[in-house]
Amino acid sequence: MRLFWITVAAVAVLSAAPSAQWITYPTPGIPRTPDGKPNLTAPAPRGADGKPDLSGLWLTQGIYIGNITKDLKPEDVPMQPWAEALHKTRLENHGKDDPTGRCVVGGVPRSTAVPYPFKIVHTTNGSGSMVVILYEAVHSYRQIFTDGRPLPKDPNPQWFGYSVGKWDGDTFVVASAGFNDNVWLDNNGRPATDQLKVTEKFTRKDFGHMNVAVTIDDPKTYKKPWTVNIPLIYQPDTEMIEYMCPENEKDYDRLVGK
Repeated sequence: MRLFWITVAAVAVLSAAPSAQWITYPTPGIPRTPDGKPNLTAPAPRGADGKPDLSGLWLTQGIYIGNITKDLKPEDVPMQPWAEALHKTRLENHGKDDPTGRCVVGGVPRSTAVPYPFKIVHTTNGSGSMVVILYEAVHSYRQIFTDGRPLPKDPNPQWFGYSVGKWDGDTFVVASAGFNDNVWLDNNGRPATDQLKVTEKFTRKDFGHMNVAVTIDDPKTYKKPWTVNIPLIYQPDTEMIEYMCPENEKDYDRLVGK
């Protein structure tokens, strides 16, 4: 079981140790250097259709963990007055009301920007083709349909919303909507509403490195759309660890805010 912590200052999720399971069984079929180490700078693999294959175990890098807007200026992410006040309250209360504190899934794009790995799986079954993302955090998943269907016009609001994807050259573009009205975009408590639309552009630069350009469009919450780039790095020779958030959880009732 992984421990789930909310920091006093930044509402950041921390992991006591990196993912480490099946560590004596090297990932088959990946490029390696002459000494047997994974070659993360090798060319990106491609599928039968010639498109980059995004499959694999990935982890967010660097400053984007927890706060996806850390390298943006406040004027780049202009919030509506109510949203600015709510964000300030969440910070002052040290994330006391964070839904993930109750073991609820993180949603989009938050589940990408936490220090837990996630696995991208391509599936093809006639018209039922899709990309599935399996998140270690809170044992959650997303289905990204690639069969040409549109987003639902009258969705049942969900934490992960609904997602459809298509290719634009070598970039996989995912459009998501249909979220509920209690979204936290990151561990820093940045808010969103049921009007949220998220566009993610996955570009695998080489075997071991991928960029996700995330555009947030929620006119209820922000005065204009804004974009962040989240870098990912491939995790070779390991696997995800079982994450059972509610098991023996004793901390939530002790979170008292400011």
